Amino acid sequence: MKTAAKFEIPFVQYLDPKGKPTQDLPKSASKDELLKLYKMMSKVRIFDTKAIALQRTGKLGTYASSLGHEAAHVGIGTAMIEEDAFCPMYREYGAQFVRGVKMSEVLLYWGGDERGSNFSGPKHDFPWCVPIATQYLHAAGSAMAFKYRGEKRAAVTVIGDGGTSEGDFYEALNAAGAWKLPFVGVTVNNKWAISVPLSKQTACETLAQKGIAGGMDVVQVDGNDIIAVREVMEQALKKARNGEGPTFVEMLTYRLHDHTTADDARRYRPDEEVEAEREKEPLIRLRQYINDQGWWDEDQEKALVEELKAEVDAAVEEYQSIEPPGVEDMFDYHYEEITDPLAEQREVAIKEARRNA
Repeated sequence: MKTAAKFEIPFVQYLDPKGKPTQDLPKSASKDELLKLYKMMSKVRIFDTKAIALQRTGKLGTYASSLGHEAAHVGIGTAMIEEDAFCPMYREYGAQFVRGVKMSEVLLYWGGDERGSNFSGPKHDFPWCVPIATQYLHAAGSAMAFKYRGEKRAAVTVIGDGGTSEGDFYEALNAAGAWKLPFVGVTVNNKWAISVPLSKQTACETLAQKGIAGGMDVVQVDGNDIIAVREVMEQALKKARNGEGPTFVEMLTYRLHDHTTADDARRYRPDEEVEAEREKEPLIRLRQYINDQGWWDEDQEKALVEELKAEVDAAVEEYQSIEPPGVEDMFDYHYEEITDPLAEQREVAIKEARRNA
């Protein structure tokens, strides 16, 4: 019997969980760049902590934490150029902050105000996508448009491990591979699809291998290693922009918080598993490395934390100062033309809102 085909999946890591190099670091891992990445990950962490506190005190709606995902998200965002299109899921704040989204806009969205979706940054980036896996089709469609127009730009999208079981996910991979689109698909494998462990989601040894079925290059990366994530994403994006086809990237990490603030992960995850994974988290890893290099110390850490807390507090004030939308918005922004009956309803709604104010 002959072998029809063989496949290999490379694994990329530069820093181990103790912050020690596992191989020579890429040229991009300079002092200035690593400090910049560390500060951005710290910003995301402090913002995340504040957002959870706001939800717990009734000042924010259900919120999706990014605790433990900072390296994956910041690595994605810093590897992209402005012309690329980002099709996020609903917790990639690190990538979006890099691309100019304001913290107050994220809070506005999770506060139940859809005006938060009209966020700052490149206007061709897509809004948050709560339906699972549909963002993959958005990215494939965008990439198809870029190729058709001959533009040197790429579409990037992110999905969780559970989302790789959805039909939309496979359809997007098939389209990207068949048409050799400038597409980079990422799965942030945090080992839990809400309460369903990865072992019950799939029989695949890796999630990366799902991209092989789409006929694209695949790679698995340590998603807690910001250097590895950044390097893999830069290479994949460069390849995509040069017309060399799509890439599917599996980033191994762990969700250290509940799936959302509406969830209680203590009901299904053993405490010892969470604590073991906490030792591998991305900020500890990079902080240990920059400490070892003499680039960072305790005083700098304290100063950074205070600076970022002030920045986050200012964003919270901005969010809380935004006046709620008027009831007339449901008419003004829903219908192309307001008919006479709708105009009458609009006036009644405005009067009722004023009376109840």
